[in-house]
Amino acid sequence: MKIILNGHSSDVRGGESVLAAIKQLGLPPDARGVAVAVDGEVIPRARWEDVRLSEGARVEVLSAMQGG
Repeated sequence: MKIILNGHSSDVRGGESVLAAIKQLGLPPDARGVAVAVDGEVIPRARWEDVRLSEGARVEVLSAMQGG
């Protein structure tokens, strides 16, 4: 199925979790400073494995960086 992952069309298996989308970006599941929103709703880290994505879901994964 297709989702929008950080603004780009991406293929994932049906019923895939938010955690799987994060891994698809190459981020480790315990990465610090990572925030995830699905269809505009922030998903707490404790729910990444439980929240399932649906066709057309808009997933934004943000990573904090140091510096200025």
